[in-house]
Amino acid sequence: MTLNVQMLLKPEAVGTWRPALAAAFAEAGLDVALATDHAPDHVDYVIYAPHGAVDLSDYTRTKLVQGLWAGVETIIANPTLTQPYARMVDDGLREGMVEWVTGHVLHHHLGIDAHIQRTTPEWSPVAPPLARDRRVTVLGLGELGEACATALAALNFQVAGWSRSPKRIANVTCFAGDDGLADALAHGEILVLLLPATPATESILNDRALARMPKGAVVLNPGRGALIDDDALLTALDAGQVAHATLDTFRIEPLPKEHPYWSHPRVTVTPHIASETRPETASRIVADNVARVERGDTPRYLVDKSRGY
Repeated sequence: MTLNVQMLLKPEAVGTWRPALAAAFAEAGLDVALATDHAPDHVDYVIYAPHGAVDLSDYTRTKLVQGLWAGVETIIANPTLTQPYARMVDDGLREGMVEWVTGHVLHHHLGIDAHIQRTTPEWSPVAPPLARDRRVTVLGLGELGEACATALAALNFQVAGWSRSPKRIANVTCFAGDDGLADALAHGEILVLLLPATPATESILNDRALARMPKGAVVLNPGRGALIDDDALLTALDAGQVAHATLDTFRIEPLPKEHPYWSHPRVTVTPHIASETRPETASRIVADNVARVERGDTPRYLVDKSRGY
């Protein structure tokens, strides 16, 4: 039986994704008609990464909407989504996030800017501390957060993590719940934000949270822009409570040219590049989830819409 699979993607992305998806479906032994113009009521599966809002009301026989994004806050807020929705988790996303996080943690830990931003000759042989003497906190211990915390622990950092529900991760001190958040923040000389964007995490890094961190801490946000109260962070940067912020995600993207983050001397902006979905690896996750549903099994990485992730 041929399965009708609708690609709800940005038009410029279709040409990149089509061959990778076709190869992955063939490898999984699935007979699939990939298109962008199937009649919605004839679609068995939707592959979802559009630009702008999409009305899913007419996709009445669709068994699964498979996202290509790790984040889900935009799609699950869509009132027309009544189908099961699976977020994207794959090796390419995980590896990209681990590389971005460990790279920027090491950048700040080693104080590299003191050497690359020198404007006059100055021999200042001040050695950084060893990783075992540096405390790092990861807020959010999902697939990506756990991978980053584990990688940082392997580099010998003192790693703590925080999540809503209790977790156990080797060589990571895990905090949980409202009571554990204050302890996790106090631990973080370098703080990494990898929480999902939900009503519960909106502006979780606010003035109260920033005040609980060690003075002169560093903030890294490769997670979601809505996790940060921007005004509170700018105030903390100006006061020296936060020494530097390296930010990859923002409430409005692209970040507006007039935003104060661009010109602030203690802010580094990266353009949402911390972790990108790679078609060649992610397409196998898509095909595997379709195969699972066809076998009557539960697809992987289903989103609980009531929890927001």
